[in-house]
Amino acid sequence: MNELVLDTARAVGFLSRLPVPARYFEDSDGRMDRTCRAFAFAGLIIAFPAALLATLLLSLGVDPLLTAAAAITALVILTGALHEDGLADCADGLGGGRDKQQTLDIMKDSRIGAYGTIALVLSLLLRVAGLAAIAGSLSPTAFALAVLATASISRAAMVWHWGALSPARSDGVAVGAGEPTTASVRFALATGGAIGVVLVWLVAGVLAVIVAGAATAAMTWSFTAFVRSRIAGHTGDTIGAAQQLAEIAVLFGLALCL
Repeated sequence: MNELVLDTARAVGFLSRLPVPARYFEDSDGRMDRTCRAFAFAGLIIAFPAALLATLLLSLGVDPLLTAAAAITALVILTGALHEDGLADCADGLGGGRDKQQTLDIMKDSRIGAYGTIALVLSLLLRVAGLAAIAGSLSPTAFALAVLATASISRAAMVWHWGALSPARSDGVAVGAGEPTTASVRFALATGGAIGVVLVWLVAGVLAVIVAGAATAAMTWSFTAFVRSRIAGHTGDTIGAAQQLAEIAVLFGLALCL
């Protein structure tokens, strides 16, 4: 079996609730150090049903705001709110923790606090608003491509954040998944960047490629630097939060250029 196909299937299984045949997980130890290179491709597959739904709704004349809300709802269902859960826990820890250990303890707590609730509400509002803003300026097909581009770019940004930091704790999901190899990080960024450039260029032109790319890079770099200063490493929650923030950055970059 082709290794990239295998990694893509495993990445889809790791990042979503989509059914993946068991044969792709034979002899798998659950580590993502190489598999994460396929996250950009996995993003396309995971977001495809949501993009298809959005295209159908816009073609039927459904209001862009309602279409955007439906697309985000579909994405949350498809991923099992994996990234939203990480964002909420990350916000609670970074917002309420006074030092590294307390921050990590709060992140590990499954209960959601005020910071996490606010972060979730703001994330959903910003993503729906961003999608609605671009839906009003694009054809149904172009809007679907924008949804796919956002999904692919934001999952490549996860790998960037993941590879830039060491694990912040000695146990947990991130430790069990392993650390991305340098080759995997480069491949994920190259493929995510290439997919993003092509799709965003088709949707909104060269300026949008530059603005959305710069916004995503600035957001991911800033968040990674902030996490490094607070807990000196990544966790599964910060990786999930990186995806959410990158998605918002891409949408705002597109909205500015349409």
